[in-house]
Amino acid sequence: MTDGARRARGDLEREVLAALTSAGTPSTPAEVRERLGTGLAYTTVMTTLVRLHDKGLVARERDGRAHRYWVADAADVAAARMRQALEASDRRDAVLARFVGDLSPEDVPVLERLLRDAERRG
Repeated sequence: MTDGARRARGDLEREVLAALTSAGTPSTPAEVRERLGTGLAYTTVMTTLVRLHDKGLVARERDGRAHRYWVADAADVAAARMRQALEASDRRDAVLARFVGDLSPEDVPVLERLLRDAERRG
């Protein structure tokens, strides 16, 4: 990314999640910042990690004065990415249609059951 260029909404969060995933071990904000290698301010990385934690996408534990962060459950991360794809599109119906169209035959009854359950909860 060039100086002064702005990231698209959600790009930094995806980059931070990718950095945590590639680390394979809980990381401090400073370690994440170093892994990103983009010259971001420490506070920017820290704020992003806190937001990801608030969304349930990363977990953390205290390590001295800082926290160590790691990617939360893979299903939570995948669901968040799906939500981001829907939110980024002005044609949600098209995104959902392509997703459903690419499902394996084994996944269709699972999705149908989940939709019925969601409808009941309502």
